[in-house]
Formats: sequence, structure tokens, C-alpha cells
Amino acid sequence: MKIVILDAQTLGDDIDLSSIQALGEVEIYPLTAPEEVEERIQDADVVIVNKVLLNETNLKAASKLKLIALFATGFNNINLDYAKVRGIGVVNVAGYSTKSVAQHTFAMLFNLLEQLSFYDHYVKSKAYATSETFVYIARPFYELTDKTWGIIGMGDIGKAVARLAEAFGTKVIYYSTSGKNHEAGYPCVDLETLLKTSDVISIHAPLNEYTENLIGKEALEKMKETAILINVGRGKIIDESALAQALMANQIRGVALDVLEKEPIEANHPLYDVDPAKWLVTPHIAWASVEARRTLVHEVALNIEAFTSGKVRNRLV
Repeated sequence: MKIVILDAQTLGDDIDLSSIQALGEVEIYPLTAPEEVEERIQDADVVIVNKVLLNETNLKAASKLKLIALFATGFNNINLDYAKVRGIGVVNVAGYSTKSVAQHTFAMLFNLLEQLSFYDHYVKSKAYATSETFVYIARPFYELTDKTWGIIGMGDIGKAVARLAEAFGTKVIYYSTSGKNHEAGYPCVDLETLLKTSDVISIHAPLNEYTENLIGKEALEKMKETAILINVGRGKIIDESALAQALMANQIRGVALDVLEKEPIEANHPLYDVDPAKWLVTPHIAWASVEARRTLVHEVALNIEAFTSGKVRNRLV
């Protein structure tokens, strides 16, 4: 069995792929450009990808291909309809990053809420070494206790964040983007109520017809001036131009993003015109703790083993 990994670099250099290598002849490519895909997969039995696009154009020549295995939960980069017509199986991995994303949500929040980068720089610049007093409170920071945390998208990650938020003494509310989830164990409110009453809003929703540009100019205008917005869902859920304007107009206190409309970030992104103290962007790493990536590789190996044994495991097609 020939297995081709097209974008191994997206897993980092510190993750062991031996569980996959034990399954057959494995070719590993750090990254694969669109024009390289067709040639690299033409004689593969299994193709493993994270974000590489696989569609009719590049799959049509892969006559031996039996399985596409995703190093991911999302599958927007795969033409499932064509795979089904061709009889190519498609498998993903769900739930591997829940703890990692929830933890990262709080890491970003506390960086903004407590202005940690500012105070860290104050000490490392040796300004504190020349201080006349033991304390330096140049920027205010706040407690979470008794605040309201609004969650957009109460799936597994949203619920994990909710439990952690409760531990800090916040009141948790949520908005169901599909309108169907009313049994999450927390008050379900309409979007306007969530926007107007929440001190922290975190997004954990998928990108679909209900969520694209959900947070735009009008939504941002409804938020508290003291609110912090966090997006670890999908970039296009927020209109980033409107977001930059809202930050410059002091309509909200700050924003933390791990996902963007276009990744990597563009050099002329409107956030670069905003006071750096008001925004934090991490390069799509919320999912990527060491433990989560190890779990992901293990699950992909199990998916391939199951498929080759004729068993159904995490099948999309």
C-alpha cells in the first residue's frame, strides 16, 4: 500500500509519524503546491492531507486511490461528491483538539485581559529595575468573576470553554447558530441579547450559511465597549474590516483571533492600523498542542487500518 502525505509540515517537526509509516510505503512531502498535487498522488492508494485541495481536476489521474485521510476535522478542501462517484473513501478525525482549543481560548483572553505582553515588556526592558516602588499599574486589568461569557457555537469545544468559564465565576450564555441546539445546559439566547450583555464573547462555530459574516458592523455596534471578542472558529465568521474600525472607534475593548479570513495574514491587514494593545492574533495554532497532534496522527493511523480491514470508522464518504 502506497501512502502519500502532502502537507506534513502543518503538523510541525516534533511529531512522530511512525504509526503511519508502519502501514505501508510512505512518501512524505512537507508542503505541496496546487500544481504538484496531480503528479504526487497519481499512483497512491492512500492520500493524507490537512489543507491541500483535492478535487476532480487533480484526483482524476489517481486511478489507484482508495482513501483520502484528513489530518483534520474540517473537510471543505475535499470534493466529497467526486470522491463518492469515484468510490474513494474519505475519513476525518473529530474531537482530538477540544482541550487544546479550549485552553488556547483562555490563554489569549488572559493575555488581553491582563495586558501581560505590556507588563512583560516593562520588566524585560529593565524599566522595573529602576522603579521607585514595588508595583507598576499603568494599564488596568479585570476579574472574570461575575462577568457574562457569551458562546457562539455550543458544540464540544464550546461546552469545554463553558465549563472552564464557570470555574472562574462567570455566567455562561450561548447562541445556537443553527437554531436547533437548545439542550446544552446553559441559557440559550438570541444573538442580539448575547452581543449586548456579554463581557467576553468566544466563537466556536463552523463556517456555513448561518455564520459567514455573522459578526459584522451592526453586530459589533451592539457589543459592550468593555467586551473582548475571541474567534477560534473560522475566520470568515467575522468581518475583519468592520472589526478593525470598531476597535479604532473604541466600540469594543479588544479581540483575540486564531483564525482569519485569509491565512496567513496579509501584510496590509486592517488590524495593523489598530493599537497593538487591543488585538492579539495567533497563527492558527489553537488546535495544535503536542498532545492534540499526537492524538491526531494516532487516529489517522487507526482510520487507515480500519478502512483497509473493511471497517467503518470516521467515514465521511
